[in-house]
Amino acid sequence: MKQIVVISGKGGTGKTSITAGLASVAGRLVLADCDVDAADLHLVLKPETRETTPFESGVLAAIDPKACTRCGACVEACRFGAIDEDFRMRPGHCEGCGACAYVCPAQAVTLTPRRCGEWYVSETRCGPMVHAALDIGAENSGKLVSLVRSKSEQLAREQDLPFVLVDGSPGIGCPVIASLTGADAALLVAEPSVSALHDLERVVRLLAHFKIPARVLLNKCDLSPDLARRIHEYCRQENLPVVGEIPLSPVFVQAQLQGRTAAEMNPHGLGRDLARIWAQLAQIP
Repeated sequence: MKQIVVISGKGGTGKTSITAGLASVAGRLVLADCDVDAADLHLVLKPETRETTPFESGVLAAIDPKACTRCGACVEACRFGAIDEDFRMRPGHCEGCGACAYVCPAQAVTLTPRRCGEWYVSETRCGPMVHAALDIGAENSGKLVSLVRSKSEQLAREQDLPFVLVDGSPGIGCPVIASLTGADAALLVAEPSVSALHDLERVVRLLAHFKIPARVLLNKCDLSPDLARRIHEYCRQENLPVVGEIPLSPVFVQAQLQGRTAAEMNPHGLGRDLARIWAQLAQIP
């Protein structure tokens, strides 16, 4: 079983559209949407949810007004302004550090697990899918990504499926690192723009650190021929194989509006191109 992660240095390169298109030409596999801060793979693949599980991370403080002596020790200890003048917690301010509980002489403060979102196991036309959604303003997305990755790997082993295809987050932060941990290969989706080239370089350095084999897909390749040449030159210098180019096409938007992938919408054009790209990814040792 191989785990292939689709990432990009910046948002808006078409990473999720490419992931969905690859899934529709790859045969049955497990999908993992690890872009938990802004998950949208479900918009195209229309998953039917089988399991829903709350995601908890960290703790929240609560003050028992009956036990509280209003001594003010908690207010003095809190560095986040989470306790008001009436010794009540301000929603959204508590960081779960536990200082208030530590200093309270009356033991009036309790720490309870913080609900940060939900994660799901669903079924799609391409195979099972594990995905998640953080609550508004919630943090610890790296921990949630690790949970999604772990569950998707478990499903692949249970159902004897050969691949886990991961839709990662843009950038190089904690969610991306969590998406890449233990991966067999990464597909870097780039577009011919100045910012995309700069961010591609950062992602390549990250992958080199983790020693993960990488391939590059140039999406919207006809936006800027000059920048496309610069990306190709950079890939040659870094010995990064370019597995294909996809031109800017209205088919992607049309497919999204219909809840389909670009490969399903245009099987003899984009579908054939994506199938060739997948064949190269599947052969990475």
